[in-house]
Amino acid sequence: MKRLFNCIRAAALSFAVASPAFAADQLTIGLIPAEDSQAMLESSKQVLAALEKQLGMPVKPYMATDYNGVIEALRAKKLDVAYLGPFSYAMATTVANVEAFAVAVTKKTGQSSYKSQIIVRKDSNLNSIADLKGHTFAFVDPSSASGHLFPKAGLIAAGYDPEKFFSRVMFSGSHDASILSVANKKVEAAAVADRILNAAILKEQIGKDDVKVIWSSGAIPESPMVWRKDLDPALKEKIARAFAGIKDLPWGDQGVLNGFQPTNDAAYNIVRDTASALKLDLRSMK
Repeated sequence: MKRLFNCIRAAALSFAVASPAFAADQLTIGLIPAEDSQAMLESSKQVLAALEKQLGMPVKPYMATDYNGVIEALRAKKLDVAYLGPFSYAMATTVANVEAFAVAVTKKTGQSSYKSQIIVRKDSNLNSIADLKGHTFAFVDPSSASGHLFPKAGLIAAGYDPEKFFSRVMFSGSHDASILSVANKKVEAAAVADRILNAAILKEQIGKDDVKVIWSSGAIPESPMVWRKDLDPALKEKIARAFAGIKDLPWGDQGVLNGFQPTNDAAYNIVRDTASALKLDLRSMK
């Protein structure tokens, strides 16, 4: 675990003295690498600083190299809170004593859900899933909802076996990497989150006419904030209040926050149902 987190420790935030009301002397938060790892850390700093101020204790972020790294840290009780994808959360509940408690709501969408999209270069002659036969394809991470689980389910529902349909399948490691792989002709198609694609265009990582969308999923519940169930109940209450009050700050690719609204484990049953339809054993995938 030390190897996973060394690159982030130097950038960890530490301001206030720990509150004597709780056993912990700091709160540790795990962040998934949805974007480029350093970009995700940088875009989270204002939120973490606001959280630290409201809690009255140091808040330290940790970024694993993949989704499983965050799950492992939760299981080992090296993290108190984590930001997980919907699918990685469903996986985490099979091996770690965790539960979802909040999801971000942004001013841009006012929603707590998003979609998976399959993209190709706009100048290609690929216009439908059927056109992708024999071409190269990128998923994000085996534990990504919008970058793997939901698009894979969509492909199978359309009658295509991803293992046989494409000439080559790769996992890029992040949504940004998948987007750039298509834009730079490293692969011919990729599955990514709609909000991360929109953010990449706004940040001019790619041009608005570089790619086009040829498939979209239904609504996917937004990535949750989760905590270990064994945290002090008083600390949980304070954490929930602190997240709910964080507004008007940027939160990664999602845009400017309008607070975090409460959620619960049952909100992610659609993710479990999709995994079940694909005959995936979440525990074995972890």
